[in-house]
Amino acid sequence: MKLKGKVVVITGAGPGLGMGRGFPIAFAKEGANLSLNYYGENKSTVEDFKDELQKYGSEVILKEGDISNEETVQQLVESTINKFGRIDVLLNNAAISTQSLIKDMPTDMWDRMMEVNLKSVFLTTRYVIPQMISQKHGRIINIASQIGQKGGVEHSHYAAAKAGVIGFTKSIAQELGQSGINANCIAPGPINTQLMAGVNEEWKTRKLNELVVPRLGEVEEVVPTAIFLASEPDGNIYTGQTLGPNCGDVML
Repeated sequence: MKLKGKVVVITGAGPGLGMGRGFPIAFAKEGANLSLNYYGENKSTVEDFKDELQKYGSEVILKEGDISNEETVQQLVESTINKFGRIDVLLNNAAISTQSLIKDMPTDMWDRMMEVNLKSVFLTTRYVIPQMISQKHGRIINIASQIGQKGGVEHSHYAAAKAGVIGFTKSIAQELGQSGINANCIAPGPINTQLMAGVNEEWKTRKLNELVVPRLGEVEEVVPTAIFLASEPDGNIYTGQTLGPNCGDVML
């Protein structure tokens, strides 16, 4: 197992959330202990998910709350350190997706997008890095999107937030590299998850026609990228990078 005994914090985790389910399972299978943030899911269902993960031998703690709220982040990080004494990997997966032409977009839609998809990444990073610096080691993995690289009709707010995540990740990679911390992004293309359920069919059809591999990606085709970046020696010299499991939607 590549991550035996490592401690991994994952935001936006939960049994009904596509990659929010896929990432914890993948890390548990590799021997990691997990600290999971979730929000809006049925508590008993989440507890069942915890039991499922523990069958792989992982220790798991759950913290419910809106990850764009600073108190939620502080409690998540403090409970992780109190339980495990360290944090090896931070995986920022929490996100929302809404659609609107810019001329029709309410200000509160824009603001909420920035809070969940960008501000939360700043908050979790700020609270986690003192522990990683003291360890002289850590991996930060931020889930961006190919839309943050190329834009998208009716997704200007989403594109702006995810582009912000990419720029933020490059900056912290430069700031933290001397402290033994690597920071990278994963920018998936359209993936068959709950987020896609909120996207209208016209947009999906248009997007599928743009893809070199003309289909939605699956969760199990994305999560190995996070394992790669979190592992040694696999991810040792990757930092400030954006890896793109995106069906050819963006080619760099």
